[in-house]
Amino acid sequence: MRRFFAPRDNIDDSVITLDASETRHLRDVLRLKKGDAANVFDGTGGEYSCIVDAVEKQDTRLTILEKVPPSAPESPLELTLAACQLPGDKFDLLVQKAVELGVKRLVPLYSIRTEVRSSGAERRRGRWEKIALGAAKQCGRATLMSIDAPVAFADFAISPGADSTVYFFSERDGQKLPPVAPGKKITAFVGPKGGWDDSEIALAREQDFAIITLGGRVLRAETAAITFAAILQHRLGDVN
Repeated sequence: MRRFFAPRDNIDDSVITLDASETRHLRDVLRLKKGDAANVFDGTGGEYSCIVDAVEKQDTRLTILEKVPPSAPESPLELTLAACQLPGDKFDLLVQKAVELGVKRLVPLYSIRTEVRSSGAERRRGRWEKIALGAAKQCGRATLMSIDAPVAFADFAISPGADSTVYFFSERDGQKLPPVAPGKKITAFVGPKGGWDDSEIALAREQDFAIITLGGRVLRAETAAITFAAILQHRLGDVN
């Protein structure tokens, strides 16, 4: 089924209006027309079975047939992935896979060894949000993963989230992942290429984060983030 996104403000009791970007995709890429079937999700968990009613230059109107369950249910694990930014398109891949793995919130970090400059942060965030939207369409999620503005590790580490169990992945000086009761909020920190600086590991200890090392295996930064998210979803979420 062809899936499109419309925010809640564009949905009333019986009609959904797609914006110009979604209209171009519907009209010019998928070549849908009046009478064709499509699903629309609202980014907050709602999904609707619809019929295209009118395709205009700047918008499309669809008639709602019924509210339907999304093809991919949301994980019961409230997982925040706090990952250091990576150069090139590596972080783009991380964003895409985080959506597929059911991550609720992504926090891009600057660390001492991060190879990404602070300039252009909002432009990068806009690109990541487009990637996240495309990934949600493809994988069947009806809830959009939120993406924070990039923040310094030292700032976010002070307040990573209320009532959240915090794991800090490090290739050294850590322990095995301990058992955790289901229903917890989890914040998982993953470092940059080259790993965390000693001062950052020390800060994690000061904050009483659980420092986790996955055996002796050396992983690329993007692989570590994806792997850590998958392990947590297997232990506590719906990937089992």
